[in-house]
Amino acid sequence: MTVTGADFVELDRIAVEEAVRVVDLATAADWARDTPCAGWTLRRLVAHMSAQHVGFAAAARGAGREPEYWREPEDMSEPARTHRSAAAAVLSAFAEPGATEREFTLPELGGGFPGGQAVGFHFVDYVVHAWDVAATLGSAVELPQQVRVAALAVARQVPTDPARRGPGSAFAPVLEVPVGSGPLEEALYLLGRDPGRWPARRRTR
Repeated sequence: MTVTGADFVELDRIAVEEAVRVVDLATAADWARDTPCAGWTLRRLVAHMSAQHVGFAAAARGAGREPEYWREPEDMSEPARTHRSAAAAVLSAFAEPGATEREFTLPELGGGFPGGQAVGFHFVDYVVHAWDVAATLGSAVELPQQVRVAALAVARQVPTDPARRGPGSAFAPVLEVPVGSGPLEEALYLLGRDPGRWPARRRTR
């Protein structure tokens, strides 16, 4: 996966900070809501997001093989706080000098990957998960155009083999992209999300 000229550390920071913003919009009544991730409530989605942040932070520091870093938190009584802490950990790890030159061990993806590529994986995942949370809440993501375009470029390179999509995989099967879709919407359809089923309403805090 290569996107020429992309600074994935910076792009990832923007996506993760937006994910933090939308998670922080949730109220106590929202955590049991269904999400675009089939079968997952918002609380479960945020637990997954938190675990992935901690796992990628560990991978950036050479500890990605250790399974404890990838486990979902047992205590999700304060989901937004847990997610905020995990997000800070991954952003700190990715910002360390030389992080993108290291090999990241990502067990869920089958092994080791160059750091720059691994950060790219995390980036597109958090563009999508930021949208997942916002869609659950009837809100909209606020992402600059360069983030949307880069997410689409990465989404176009994600394998579409049915054996690597669906239940238990990072993304659902590809959906047909409607004519006239913007870059974020196209990326979502390519990664198995249907924005048309989750219309945004005005949601502020």
